[in-house]
Amino acid sequence: MKILDIPQSGKNGTMVSYRHHTGQFRRRYVRPRDPRTPTQLARRDAFEHAAQLWATLTPEQYRLWRTAAENYRTETRLNQSGRLWAYQLFCRINCNLAAIGLPMVLEPPSVPQFGDNPVTQLRITNTNAVIGLKLVVSGPPVPYVILAGAAPRSAATEYVDHFTMLGVLPEPVDGEVDITQLYVRQWGQPRPGSLVFIRVIQQINGWQHLPFRFSALVPTA
Repeated sequence: MKILDIPQSGKNGTMVSYRHHTGQFRRRYVRPRDPRTPTQLARRDAFEHAAQLWATLTPEQYRLWRTAAENYRTETRLNQSGRLWAYQLFCRINCNLAAIGLPMVLEPPSVPQFGDNPVTQLRITNTNAVIGLKLVVSGPPVPYVILAGAAPRSAATEYVDHFTMLGVLPEPVDGEVDITQLYVRQWGQPRPGSLVFIRVIQQINGWQHLPFRFSALVPTA
């Protein structure tokens, strides 16, 4: 339900608060499903491995992670951001690496300089009932761009906050990246008239840049 209150986000007791472009809302907390998908299980295994690896570091390596964490700020939320503990940053970097099949590291990688996100548009076609999803890019992307997608929604949907990782962005061809197979493999072919949401995140050495969201309507023909 919509409420009149100060800006807030997250769970408090049995209620969850969240911001929408139309105002502040609150709903009762519902325990999420746990389908134990391969992606979920892989992420949990990666976190467990990172936690075990943390216990093997040398004093100097712990110091390096503490220093890195002091200079790292989380993504701004409700005009606030904070820093992670060294252990949290260690797990985040290594789980990000594991998600794309790269080995975990014992020391913090150097912080990269991210450029503008090369993805500019999500374009969807419908040719003889065959749906195609492509991302338009303005230039060559960094080696790893994480692609995530949400299940197809109704055309009236204005905001989605739950995305599932689809994989790493393939190489562009003539300024476009075909993501049809990655999306359909996870969510099936979207029906005409539905709305598709995609999120892309640049990743270098386990560090991630700000996410960018794109949406497009599946044409009827």
